[in-house]
Amino acid sequence: MSAIGIRRRDDASATGHPPASGKLLGTVPFIGEHGDAVGRVTGAGLGGRLAFDLVKLTPETLIVPNEQFFIRTRYPGRLDRDAPWRIELNGFSGRRKSLSLSDLEPLTQPMGVHLLECSGNSSWRRFGLLSAAQWSGAPLTRVLEQAGLPPRAKRVLISGFDKHARKSRNSAAGASWIFTLDQLDAAGAFLATAMNGVALPKDHGYPVRLVMPGWYGCTCIKWVNEIAVVDRAAAATSQMKEFAGRTHQDGEPRRARDYKPAGMDLAAMPVRIEKWRVDGRLSYRVVGIIWGGEKTTDDLRIRFERDRPVPVEDYDHNTNKTWSLWSHTWRPRKPGRYRISMKVADSGIRTRRLDDGFYLRTVEIDDV
Repeated sequence: MSAIGIRRRDDASATGHPPASGKLLGTVPFIGEHGDAVGRVTGAGLGGRLAFDLVKLTPETLIVPNEQFFIRTRYPGRLDRDAPWRIELNGFSGRRKSLSLSDLEPLTQPMGVHLLECSGNSSWRRFGLLSAAQWSGAPLTRVLEQAGLPPRAKRVLISGFDKHARKSRNSAAGASWIFTLDQLDAAGAFLATAMNGVALPKDHGYPVRLVMPGWYGCTCIKWVNEIAVVDRAAAATSQMKEFAGRTHQDGEPRRARDYKPAGMDLAAMPVRIEKWRVDGRLSYRVVGIIWGGEKTTDDLRIRFERDRPVPVEDYDHNTNKTWSLWSHTWRPRKPGRYRISMKVADSGIRTRRLDDGFYLRTVEIDDV
């Protein structure tokens, strides 16, 4: 039996390597998506975007280079990069009124690989507002503790510089989110100062950004310049309201306390369709990713058009911090258009976007 058809979760194929035999004839593009801007930076300020080209993902490129990592908002035109950076502290009980970058240095440490996804990620940019990097930074709970957080404090507002030279027709200025201390602790939140071994690039929050592992990117405030203690009656910020629908909130709550954690559910999707000739026969190999959620799964399923979902052949889902590759052999019965969707069989794992068909992708097969 050819390597392309063997179910193996304990070898290289389980992490997306090509089959040991056969000839790769090319790839089949997804249709019905808008991907003209994928792989290149467009716009400025609030309108600045860069979508990562997911087609390029391999076991060797799961850490995305800084110049390819997705961008949802570019460096604010009114921000002076050369000015000394300070994070203002409001409502803290200590004498300290602000934090400098040198104050963060003793707390800075490697934080591992974490994936970020824009809550507005969609087929408009071929789902490319999604990337993973190796981060370094200061654990936020330790930063707050050393800054003199009042013992009875329960919530903090984290804000970033968000003044741009030009207004955007699609996004509102005002980058801030209110978190409970329990949420920050559970997520392992940190103030990132380095990305893939170098200082944060300008468009990724230089000199400091918040990273909320497992939460959508709209909560990962860039250019952090204020941390304030707030009370239970604090109103939701403009950013919380703007992204309420994209983070699965119940409407648009007026109070921050009524917002549910903006965590990413477990999700999966194909990223490329390879066309192979194996043992003289045409075969297709679907390569995809799985990410998000609070639990891993050993029963990821794939569905082609209206066929029954079947278990994905080759994958190893052992982390929720970043994405994992999977692959599946597919031999279509006849030429035609096929919608490809994913499903997690475990009913105890929340998969709202998968359930809604959010990451569904479509291909046109000409030759079987």
